[in-house]
Amino acid sequence: MIARLYSNENFPLPVVEALREKGHDVLTTSDAGRSNTGISDDEVLRFAIENQRAVITHNRQDFIRLHRTIPDHEGIIVCTENADFSALAEKVHAQLQQTESLKGQLLRVNRGA
Repeated sequence: MIARLYSNENFPLPVVEALREKGHDVLTTSDAGRSNTGISDDEVLRFAIENQRAVITHNRQDFIRLHRTIPDHEGIIVCTENADFSALAEKVHAQLQQTESLKGQLLRVNRGA
């Protein structure tokens, strides 16, 4: 599947660019004019929902909590930190290829998995 994603501020731009090269539509907080504004995680998720995008983030704990409290979302992808940006992009892409729909889903992309 080709995904519509929204990356929050902590997600590395090289991974965003690699996902774009693989055909995914990735909007960053910077693209949306929302960087460095102190937006809460709830607001990040709300913006993603309003724009029909899944959130992709390294902020695992907060977004796992949000998935439990706001289950009606376009998807949340939580990733462990990985300095090998191309490997992380490949893992995200591979999981997306195995997923029919992100709607209401929480995907976990782990460095070692």
